[in-house]
Amino acid sequence: MGGEKQKTGIKPLYFTMISFVIFRILIPLYVFGPKFIHVKTQTSLPILLLPMLFSFLFGQKTTAQDWPALQHFQAANAQLPVPSPQEGRVVFMGNSITIGWLQLRPEFFEGKPYVNRGISGQTTPQMLLRFRQDVIALQPEAVVILAGTNDIAGNTGPITLEQIAGNIRSMVQLAKAHGIRPVVSSVLPAYDYPWRPGLHPDQKIPQLNTLLQQMAQEEGAIYLDYFTAMADARNGLPKAYAHDEVHPTVEGYQAMEPLVEAAIQQALKK
Repeated sequence: MGGEKQKTGIKPLYFTMISFVIFRILIPLYVFGPKFIHVKTQTSLPILLLPMLFSFLFGQKTTAQDWPALQHFQAANAQLPVPSPQEGRVVFMGNSITIGWLQLRPEFFEGKPYVNRGISGQTTPQMLLRFRQDVIALQPEAVVILAGTNDIAGNTGPITLEQIAGNIRSMVQLAKAHGIRPVVSSVLPAYDYPWRPGLHPDQKIPQLNTLLQQMAQEEGAIYLDYFTAMADARNGLPKAYAHDEVHPTVEGYQAMEPLVEAAIQQALKK
């Protein structure tokens, strides 16, 4: 679930070339140019060359980034038919824990109107940006939101627990505004993050879950409590549920499945 390194727009090679232009061309021209080159103008030659330099510096193409991964499910969304009134479609919005569910337990999704829209490593601001196309546009009856652990891990930078809860609240409000019943999942237990140790998720996750539960009550959403059912004495996941203490095993997902099914049924009855 670790975040990807951001790409920069101007490569180090450009700085080498810029230095060459300045120190090997412009400065020598400024010092020695008048002795060998006669320009019929009061403007100095280096100034005449400045537009060329600026064109070189700022004419380079920067590397575009699809930060929220809007293209990730673009083709799959286009191929998904409009749901029938009796279908009862449910979208699972989340990160690697959500997409890992489909990969390790495909039989849980087979034959059900469940659409998995998890992307590994994602944080709540990224999910919020793609919520309209990956949830609302699919016209589900309900959405199960499982998010927040990558935010605590700092995958996309510093963020407070209140800001994480606020992003999830925004997803809940967007869902409600379009007649979609939201299910707010607690963040799964984690004692520590293997890719970024020492951030104390065993303390922060329970605090975030308290905020999420309160928010769900305020918004009239269903709160799905995975944490209480799965946490060990350390506020982490036992090895049987997650070998790396973060990503569920088959047994971990099997423990989650009856909980989410009950929450979905409760949401659809509202």
